[in-house]
Order: sequence, then structure tokens, then C-alpha cells
Amino acid sequence: MAVKKSGLGKGLDSLIPKQAPVKESSSSAGKTVIKNEEIKIRITEIEPNRDQPRKRFDEDSLTELSDSIRQFGVIQPLIVQKKDDHYEIIAGERRWRAAKMAGLKEVPVIIREFSEQESVEISLIENIQRENLNPIEEAIAYKRLLTEFSLTQDEVAQRVAKSRTAITNSLRLLKLDDRVQQMIIDEMITTGHARALLALTDKEMQYQYAMKVFDEKMSVRETERMVKLLVEKKPEREKKEEPDHSFIYQDLENKMKTLLGTKVAIQHKNNNKGKIVIDYYSNEELERLLYLFQSIPK
Repeated sequence: MAVKKSGLGKGLDSLIPKQAPVKESSSSAGKTVIKNEEIKIRITEIEPNRDQPRKRFDEDSLTELSDSIRQFGVIQPLIVQKKDDHYEIIAGERRWRAAKMAGLKEVPVIIREFSEQESVEISLIENIQRENLNPIEEAIAYKRLLTEFSLTQDEVAQRVAKSRTAITNSLRLLKLDDRVQQMIIDEMITTGHARALLALTDKEMQYQYAMKVFDEKMSVRETERMVKLLVEKKPEREKKEEPDHSFIYQDLENKMKTLLGTKVAIQHKNNNKGKIVIDYYSNEELERLLYLFQSIPK
């Protein structure tokens, strides 16, 4: 019989398997807390997880949820774990915030025990499933799974039920200038615009043209065409920026022609090296040139 794999790709239930209730003494008003069963805890005893991926909460959305909670209560319990003198939220911070706004004194919770990695994974997948994370928060969460917990991109992709390409594209957003990342968070530009701007390696240029995209309300296709032209013109632009000293060598050629009485060509290279080509048209003219060189004072 095949063994069922547990992972975030199958949803929270697969990562948080059912367990038999376990009784545990609690400081919550001297009550006996039963792990893995839904109970109610005072809202003041619960604190958010500082390391959870989501950092921004839409106030209008919270107000709507608060109104719903005020009318129907918190339908889905929060997932928490015991931390010293409080309970830390693993999943459900938005519900907790809305419940506070609604004036609730207690909220339903299920108490579990998780490793640090499991806490990050659960918070990440809950927010992804609910589409609560902005693209930069999501990328930062993926990076944390890669760096802090030594997961591969394939392992992260499996846990969040996304393709490896999607994980790679998400992580690439963190290579953008910080100001451009903030523009994504503020929804001034889309991730499609941002991925096009990644072709610009200079971060100041990334920001400059991100502002152009925003100001001119450019589409993703227009942004891609603009960036393509910028990248193609870059070598030509850099070449033009080099100092042009050709007039100096032209002047030297003219002076040497006058002095020697024959055609002279100076072939200059970019490394400040080169050669001088002096033409002669007979043995007599060669002897004349030799005489001129020999007569130059040492």
C-alpha cells in the first residue's frame, strides 16, 4: 500500500495531521488545556508570530472581516502553540486582528507543537492558499526556507504546490532595487513589469524605468520592448561615452606629413599603443627619409 506523503502542497490538513487529544496544564485562568482540540482562549493571551511571512494587512479587508466576526463569530479556529507566558499564532493572524477589532474577549484555537521550520511552512502555505501575501513577502518566505532550513528549490516547490520555475521567478524579484520592490508591494507595477526590468543590471536604471512604466501606465509588453531596446543599445551607448581623441592623432599625422614630405598614417589602439606607417615611393626617397632621421639631434 502506498504511503501518503505529508506536505504543504496538499493543504494545511496534510501538514497538521489529526492527533489524539493530549491534556496539558495551562496558565490560562487555571484551566486544563487540551492539545489538538478546539478550545477558547482569551485574546490577550495570544500574540502574532514575528517571523510569519505576511507583514501587511489591508485595513478595509480587516474591517469587513471584523463586521462578519461581530455577527457570526470566528468560524475557523486559530492554530497556535505555547510560548512561555503566551500563545503564538501559527495560522490565523488576520482572524485574530479582526476579532480584536470586533471587541471579542476570547477566540477559538487549536493548540499544537511545531518546529521552527514547520511554523514557517504552515504560515507560508496558509497565506499562499488565501492569496494573502504580496509577491515580495512570498519571495522572502521562499528565501528563508532555502537559506535557514537548507531546502532546495525543488523541495520548496513541492511543499507549496508550485512549479520550480515559479519559485525561481519569485526569488528573482529580490534582485530588484529596494525601491522597485516597494513599488511592487504598493501595486504601482506588476510582477510582469518587474520581471522585464530584471534585464537591467544597474539598479538605478531599474528604478528610473520602473517610474517611467508607472508614470506612463505602460503595459507589460511595452515594458519588455523598452527594456529590449535599452539592452541592445547599451554597448553602443558605452562606446560613445569613451573620450574621442582622434583629432589629436589627425593633427600629428598632418605635422609629420609636413616634416617628412610624404604620406604618414598613425594607427592608434585603445590600449594607448599603435604604429606609424610612413610611405615612400623610390629608393631615393627612402634615402632622403633616412637622412632626415639621422640629422635629428640626439
